[in-house]
Amino acid sequence: MNLVARLQKNLGAGQAAPQRVAQRPPEAVVKRYSQSDEYYEIKTKIHDRLINMLDLSVLDKLESDELKAEIAKLVERLIKEEFSSAPLNSAERHVLKLEIQDEILGLGPLEPFLKDPTVNDILVNTYKQIYVERSGRLEMTQARFKDDVHLRKIIDRIVSSVGRRVDESSPMVDARLADGSRVNAIIPPLAIDGPALSIRKFSKDPLELADLIGFKALTPEMGEIMQGIVKARLNVLISGGTGSGKTTLLNVLSRFIPAHERIVTIEDAAELQLKQDHVVRLETRPMNIEGKGEIGQRDLVRNCLRMRPDRIIIGECRGPEALDMLQAMNTGHDGSLTTIHANTPRDALMRLETMVSMAGLNLAGASLRRFISSAINVIIQATRLGDGSRKVISFQEITGMEGEMITMQEIYAFEQTGVDAEGKVVGHFKSRGIRPKFATRLESLGIRFTGAHFAPGNLG
Repeated sequence: MNLVARLQKNLGAGQAAPQRVAQRPPEAVVKRYSQSDEYYEIKTKIHDRLINMLDLSVLDKLESDELKAEIAKLVERLIKEEFSSAPLNSAERHVLKLEIQDEILGLGPLEPFLKDPTVNDILVNTYKQIYVERSGRLEMTQARFKDDVHLRKIIDRIVSSVGRRVDESSPMVDARLADGSRVNAIIPPLAIDGPALSIRKFSKDPLELADLIGFKALTPEMGEIMQGIVKARLNVLISGGTGSGKTTLLNVLSRFIPAHERIVTIEDAAELQLKQDHVVRLETRPMNIEGKGEIGQRDLVRNCLRMRPDRIIIGECRGPEALDMLQAMNTGHDGSLTTIHANTPRDALMRLETMVSMAGLNLAGASLRRFISSAINVIIQATRLGDGSRKVISFQEITGMEGEMITMQEIYAFEQTGVDAEGKVVGHFKSRGIRPKFATRLESLGIRFTGAHFAPGNLG
């Protein structure tokens, strides 16, 4: 008996599964999340009955379309046999089938947002509140879970798929979905009002430099210089707040690393999307249920130095691994890239000092700053502005030390001049008219640019 026949037997169905699933009608999508409590009760009962009838061992072996079709047929049959008196119109029945498919095969009410390319973040505050971010703006949706238990089931499904767990002894967890999307979950007693879930979606089509220029996140002149500093193997620190586009910018810069170089990436949750072939991706591991076995970023940075990397890319520098990263930059592994949470380039340097101190390195303040200034060449500051747009607002070169202070010079900046009638930020990119010290290094490598790249005045 083939798999489809076995599933039909368990479902009690007598007809072959159709090979294609009908497209979702627009009215069903519109009405999808405006359902009553009675609707959720009906959906829960049908879902529970369906789970009891399905042979779960068969599900993993079937094609998605076949399985969706069989589930839709069974839901229709259960509605007719056991819920014929339920006040559901045809559109609600169609939505019910879709939602139960999502419950069994996906992440329930979150599934449509995961499939929506316009959604960047999915934020679940409580089972009744689901927000999404589109174009940098947060908006509340009509989606909801049935209750806290329903939300916990979805969280457990996510974290168990990557070998993680979340319970009272470990109420916080970082994980990722099969497509690479980054997930954070936190449950009571830490989350007072109920479980909370945050998903940063993984872009299937990562942005390129031309896209950032099109979005006016930077100018062509800035893009050409960024391309040059990566090819010239300068060490780059990308600074910015949460959601400012640091990882996107890191991905874009990584495109300019020559294909023949060996790249090692180190991340807490793997989300970088490098297009080169010669890439080794490393990811940290949390402690197990006994509190042992944790492998942090510092361990991975030390290990990658034995892997003969040409470039080291650290997804986000957030702890004592900063010391090992700076030592690598100072000992021949130039051309390295990383990001850091900070609101200004100067704040980024202060954070680096703090993180190096966490590693137990006992250096005087001036010596530590000299160590940092000799490792980092360029700081790129990314920011999410009030209208939700992301921009590179400062591009600075570290020039050395003056007394006990690290000195920097700003090459490019974005200056906001106001807000228009639609709430969009108005401003312009400026060149400060400073020729950076690294320009000589770029020229020596045959990377050409014109005087217009550094001429004072507005860009673009």
